Amino acid sequence: MNTRQIEYILELARTKNFNRAAENMFVSQPTMTYQINAAEEEIGFRIFDRSGRGATVTPAGEQFIVTLRDINEQLKRAIEQGQNFSTKYRDNLRIAMPVRSALYYLPQIMRRFASQDASVSITPYFDYRHSIESFLRGEQDILFAIRDSVRQIPDLAVHELFDSRIWLVCRPDDPLAGKDVIKAEDLAGRTLMIGGGSPAPLRSVQQRIIRNGNVSYFNSNDHDTSLTFVASGQAVVLSPGFLNDRNSEFVWIPFDCPETIPCVLCTHAADRRRPLQDLVTLICDWYADRTDV
Repeated sequence: MNTRQIEYILELARTKNFNRAAENMFVSQPTMTYQINAAEEEIGFRIFDRSGRGATVTPAGEQFIVTLRDINEQLKRAIEQGQNFSTKYRDNLRIAMPVRSALYYLPQIMRRFASQDASVSITPYFDYRHSIESFLRGEQDILFAIRDSVRQIPDLAVHELFDSRIWLVCRPDDPLAGKDVIKAEDLAGRTLMIGGGSPAPLRSVQQRIIRNGNVSYFNSNDHDTSLTFVASGQAVVLSPGFLNDRNSEFVWIPFDCPETIPCVLCTHAADRRRPLQDLVTLICDWYADRTDV
């Protein structure tokens, strides 16, 4: 099925009339009929029932057209994006991250990179659960990851980025918010959110605090759930610094522990493009001396 046939099907589904759909698509009625028939023969079921009064969508056609509309919209966006890049850029570098805060300073880095090479675009991709899979499918060029999560993946070039510290997150009006550093004993009597896909070093810290027996705890599904409980004043949470979105709703205070979470950038080992190497170097240099991650 070609893109023109998709447009014919969607227009006929809208008008329910072959003549009107043909006029709107600037083709003859026989051409419209032929293309609809050819599409139905290809997919193996009827999309429309014909009658002297026009066309009605079959039950199978209803389901098919819902998906077809989504495909058509995605295709239009893909074409528009391609047109944008073809007129302005010679290359596009795609960066996969779980959340925007993982590379909080990416906007500044993008501006710096554009001043050096305006012919290369940078496109961020955010997906907390599937960014690694998207990278491995070749849909992304650079991946932000925790080092342990990519240790066993072959054919990667791994670039050390930073060791993310562990921070306590609380409300600004929490008594803990005035401290410069939080120690385990400061959490006595508090409720601590745990779980939610915590990296191994953070889980170690959580379990050590719980074993001391001075805190209660509540299992969380994810970081956003934990922050919701923090915002409600019912709990506090320990979090990697790379999740800090610098939102004034919360205060992030360094937690006194030796554990850190090593974070890296990954590229495909076979990808030797010079702009890609330049961007990775720029990002790593930018974060080399940062203490707020």
